Amino acid sequence: MASFRGLGKPTFSSLNVRNYRLYLIGQCLSQSGTWMQSIAQALLVLDLTGSGTDLGVIIALQSLPMLLAGPWGGVVADRFPKRLVLYLTQTAFALQALVLGVLVATDVARVWMVGVLALVYGCIRVIDSPTRQAFVMEMVGRDQLQNAVSLNSTLMSLARIIGPTVAGVLVATIGLAGCFLVNAGSYLLVVLALLLMHSDEFYASPRARKVRGQMAAGWSYAKSNHPVLIALLMMTLIGTFTYEFSVVLPLMATQTFHAGATGYAWMNALMGVGAVIGGLVVASSSKLSVKLLATIACGFGAAEMLTAFSPTLEIALVGMVFIGFMSVGFSSRGNATIQLFSAPEMRGRVLAFWMMAFIGSKPIGGPIVGWVGEQFGPRAAMGLGGVAAFLAGILGLIAVITLLDRDRPKAWPTEHSGAVARRGPTVHASK
Repeated sequence: MASFRGLGKPTFSSLNVRNYRLYLIGQCLSQSGTWMQSIAQALLVLDLTGSGTDLGVIIALQSLPMLLAGPWGGVVADRFPKRLVLYLTQTAFALQALVLGVLVATDVARVWMVGVLALVYGCIRVIDSPTRQAFVMEMVGRDQLQNAVSLNSTLMSLARIIGPTVAGVLVATIGLAGCFLVNAGSYLLVVLALLLMHSDEFYASPRARKVRGQMAAGWSYAKSNHPVLIALLMMTLIGTFTYEFSVVLPLMATQTFHAGATGYAWMNALMGVGAVIGGLVVASSSKLSVKLLATIACGFGAAEMLTAFSPTLEIALVGMVFIGFMSVGFSSRGNATIQLFSAPEMRGRVLAFWMMAFIGSKPIGGPIVGWVGEQFGPRAAMGLGGVAAFLAGILGLIAVITLLDRDRPKAWPTEHSGAVARRGPTVHASK
């Protein structure tokens, strides 16, 4: 632990927490494996059908459960011990990847089987995502939350680079099945990391009791908590139209710049570089406010609009760095904002709404953005995302003035929460 104390303060400060270090190592391996499976699954569907439409359906099946049942996953996260829930979800992910790997290895995989397993993956993620996000607070406490969330976002960006690279090697050497089987093993390493954590070092979080109307109560709470509501509404607009990079970037690379798969790979890679830089910048900052979040949304939109109308691929690649930078800045600060402004017993449900806006919106936004790209060109599709993010930021700034400034005399409960309980010595939270 001492080795981390002198490393990049305060950028890596949450790594002083042993449990979080274990968690981050497990997530690095798991998320790289998830990207490996994503690449292999896309190649598998194209091998089986040759249809881009079928591939789009498979991707939608993975996101649809979050759209339809996201709040229910938040209720589970609030009611049950989070580490226990993660044991179960990570094991379920491993089994899903293992089944898919065996089907491919034995050459019996059919597209309908891939679709069913994609839906299973989406159902597991409904519970896993809000639980995993809320678990960060229990590992590091309030003071280190933004740093921990930002480092986690940085790691996700690195995994986006590492996973596809390793997948390419595995596909070329041992075939598609290897990606699924290696991914299954990566989830078991997460389970091992959870087992190695020290229970007495967690920050206690009160669990919600089983009562009727818990999902409705979560939505009522989010609506009445203006900082949370503003952040959620901004993410809804941005998640629906701006984060549709899996639709926009292939169109920009192939149809606008005629750079094919190589151009698409470079656009993804440069966005990943910007995201890593952005994550480290946010991790080194202690600033957190809804006004700052709205300002970043404006910058996110401006970066995407300017990139949409880049005259050459080289200029667009520079723009992708800024898009990645702003993208992680918005997502990581937004995640920290809604957690810090939420009551502990409501945090899982609020995070579930956040994940609904971020992931569950894809079955809605993807087809719309794709239609715009088909009818008006890829630049218009990317420009739509930029306009949406910029508009979300402007509306967020207006909401800060009309709602938060009016409410400022009323202290939000989480701003004056006193101490955060921990199993062990008492740790006091900063305001």
